[in-house]
Amino acid sequence: MSKHLGNVLEPIPLMDQHGADAVRWFMLASGSPWQSRRVGHTAIADIVRKNLLTYWNTVSFLSLYARSAPWSPADGAPPLEQRPIMDRWLLTQAHSLSSQVDGALENFDTQLGGRLITEFIDDLSNWYVRRTRRRFWDGDPAALATLHEAIQIVTLCMAPYTPFITERVWQDLFRETQPELPPSVHLASWPEESVVDRQLQEQMALARRVTELGRSARATSSVKTRQPLGRALISAQGWVGLPAELVAEVAEELNVGELLTLDVSDSTLVSISIKPNFRSLGARFGKQTPLVAAHISMQDATGLVNTLRTTGTIVYEIDGVDETVAIDLTDLVITETPIEGWAVAADAGESFALDLEITRELALAGMARDIVRALQEGRKNAGLQISDRINVTWNSDNTDIADTMSTHGTEIANEVLALTLSQVTGSVSGFPVLGSESEIEANFGIEKV
Repeated sequence: MSKHLGNVLEPIPLMDQHGADAVRWFMLASGSPWQSRRVGHTAIADIVRKNLLTYWNTVSFLSLYARSAPWSPADGAPPLEQRPIMDRWLLTQAHSLSSQVDGALENFDTQLGGRLITEFIDDLSNWYVRRTRRRFWDGDPAALATLHEAIQIVTLCMAPYTPFITERVWQDLFRETQPELPPSVHLASWPEESVVDRQLQEQMALARRVTELGRSARATSSVKTRQPLGRALISAQGWVGLPAELVAEVAEELNVGELLTLDVSDSTLVSISIKPNFRSLGARFGKQTPLVAAHISMQDATGLVNTLRTTGTIVYEIDGVDETVAIDLTDLVITETPIEGWAVAADAGESFALDLEITRELALAGMARDIVRALQEGRKNAGLQISDRINVTWNSDNTDIADTMSTHGTEIANEVLALTLSQVTGSVSGFPVLGSESEIEANFGIEKV
């Protein structure tokens, strides 16, 4: 970016365009102090987009829904052990962050601290807030209190990196409702680690890996994400012991009705082949690697993979090898080929198989999702507030639309805050929704109540 001064083209300084906090973050967190770095608008803009704007938008999200509820920290919330698993996980992540960033800064490793904060901000916005959004719509005090505490912790962790934006948030979000707090974020004590559940962190990490596999499986198919599917089969170590709450979160995130355990011995679903991972084996067995690799190649692929995904390791005694050989999933290169009608994604020994059959029931549920999305977009275009109630009128000659409205009308109304869904024979009333380019063969109108 640049500006003209007469006939001279003068570059706009980085801080003038992006702010001092973005430049500070770049200098502290983008690399080691002794490394040469190329500074430019693209790199700084990327920091603003990924870190500062995401953080600021999450703060704004909390402020919006706290006012809408209404809720303040003085209102309190249920004890931590009584909150949903997503709340407990977020606070575990937040308190773990405070400890890790403290350690990084004690060792003058600002790059590590910045990476940890960036990862947490992504977890906060793109996992917790997205998965918990409905609870914020309902003004759930547990969700609001959890997000409030998490943002307060990350604000304190960010303060050494971005002193200006964190001070603004401290004054407007925290001191406004908690005047007993220190007068500045830079005078507040560092948050102490007090709520860290390592098992829950591992379980959530598994749930998120399975979710990513599910997204990959959907991406390889022609089925859009808004279309509900009936079932998926998962094979991953630890999946069977995952709490039901987390399984439900994965199912809802992937828009799948039922998540079951995949038995890889079921050859009717996938065909499995394996090869030895010579990189992994070579590092441990050296010149004896060919003997170990040959033994692996002789094993039944489905049986071996199934056992490893259940037990984690298998121990062999192989002629010519000096020691017993413990094999795990990292020692194999696994290839899984789905049968027709299924989409399969696999990585690091974990698999996700998605049943692509769309029954009429599922098709109507998918159409209901499309209608909700269209009406939500219509609310936004009409300038309605998040809490505004509406009446909806609609007409259509498509029997599928009529069946969808009949079957899923209550669900649609709840999602878009509609008091009525009325079918009309003439023109729809109120703000028109959907254009001629829409795939939904219907006309909708919305009116604020």
